[in-house]
Amino acid sequence: EVLKTPVRTAACQHVFCRKCFLTAMRESGIHCPLCRGNVTRRERACPERALDLENIMRKFSGSCRCCAKQIKFYRMRHHYKSCKKYQDEYGVSSIIPNFQISQDSVGNSNRSETSTSDNTETYQENTSSSGHPTFKCPLCQESNFTRQRLLDHCNSNHLFQIVPVTCPICVSLPWGDPSQITRNFVSHLNQRHQFDYGEFVNLQLDEETQYQTAVEESFQVN
Repeated sequence: EVLKTPVRTAACQHVFCRKCFLTAMRESGIHCPLCRGNVTRRERACPERALDLENIMRKFSGSCRCCAKQIKFYRMRHHYKSCKKYQDEYGVSSIIPNFQISQDSVGNSNRSETSTSDNTETYQENTSSSGHPTFKCPLCQESNFTRQRLLDHCNSNHLFQIVPVTCPICVSLPWGDPSQITRNFVSHLNQRHQFDYGEFVNLQLDEETQYQTAVEESFQVN
């Protein structure tokens, strides 16, 4: 796959997608996933961006593996989301069936019905021009961050700042609880928000419905 937010290890200069690198660091601890070289504690939490590769990806194009259309490398992953041939080949789909909630789960889902509706509206309203929701950093109050920019901002400016706050991303989700306090916000971001929930779940559905959908779909797997 085309690199997504490429990062480079300092000692061995190996390059990985940022999300893949951080996932590997959580699992392996202190070693480069490719050569087992040492990785410093700081770069395990905040790896250095491979800006030279990002520039190359913005300048050069490649062929979509399925439709052969020429796409700038930095836009290739975005193209895959709309390429029908790619979706047919690899089974990528953003459609999530809307199954009915069983009677047994009605009582549990009712308690969050109001907050789910409010949070969904908030998630949709606070969006950037690119369509991504925006957030305010609870540590410095700077605003208009997308999820990825907030993650990068906190890793760059607040990495060692441990202050109990409410996570704005969690609160924006339909099942978010505004009273929940996160003790280490930057660590929480790196563990829970390396991806956009909207790419994997239907944010129009509450958490109980999501669980019910997962159960229904599991019965259809051979």
